[in-house]
Amino acid sequence: MHPQVVRGALYGITAASLWGAMFVVSDAMMKLIPPLTLLSIRLGIAALMFVGILAAQGCLRVPRRAVVELMAIGIVGFGLSVGTQFVGTALSSAINGAVITSASPAFIVLFAWLWLGEPLTRLKLISGAVATLGVLIILDLSQFSFGVSDPQRLLGDLALAFAAVSWAAYSVLVRRASQRFSTAVITAYALIGGLLFCTPIAALELRDTALPAPTIEILGGIFFLSVIVMGGANYLWNRAFALVEASVASLFFFAQPLVGALLSNVLLGQAITPQLLLGALLIVIGVLLALRSERQRHAARAAEQ
Repeated sequence: MHPQVVRGALYGITAASLWGAMFVVSDAMMKLIPPLTLLSIRLGIAALMFVGILAAQGCLRVPRRAVVELMAIGIVGFGLSVGTQFVGTALSSAINGAVITSASPAFIVLFAWLWLGEPLTRLKLISGAVATLGVLIILDLSQFSFGVSDPQRLLGDLALAFAAVSWAAYSVLVRRASQRFSTAVITAYALIGGLLFCTPIAALELRDTALPAPTIEILGGIFFLSVIVMGGANYLWNRAFALVEASVASLFFFAQPLVGALLSNVLLGQAITPQLLLGALLIVIGVLLALRSERQRHAARAAEQ
């Protein structure tokens, strides 16, 4: 397999796995710090980290027009998508959040076809369907209930659907921007854009809520969520989309619910169920089929040269 494809797969799967682990920590942290305030803190720390690295390397400066474009990408991904995911989960339920946002890879494939001209091959469609089936098997759909009769839950479900669509848009826009800018530059300005969008909303949260006194546990949680997840995982996700087609990279997203489910089982002392193993197997098969599609693309390109 082409080394570029292997690196892209490793980056994307690692990023999504970190997001899966993130939910365990963020769930505890959001009991102490309001969601959008915590998101703003994470964005601020991660943005400072990337700005510092790029400034030290002399790579921070980009055309003014590009600054606006890259910050707008960040508003879509970190402001609109992550923000509405928090709101939607609060109004609906965690299981609805997991099920509805798992539609994001399908929208990535659609947007990549519409905006980037990536071909919709039979192998890509099959791989996406197999991996999606795997996720649905892992999730406990008996707890899923679309909020038609409950206005609050319906609003939450709609917010979650918007989060799935906007994250797909963010990912494809990152793929397009990667043709002109480095992954670090894209990530830095996207984080800044998300920070500028979320901070005013976080200020409204803090009108009625006081932040807790810092403890080792809180500082450790903030470090993990900010530096490792917000900074590291999002850089790896963006890098994956720079290396492989968006429609292929989209399937790496499914490592998130898989890792989340595995960690939940381990932390709760539950046995690994056949349902979880079957779902995991289908996700792996789906990803391998997608990587085969990418390998065929590289082989065809090499044959043309």
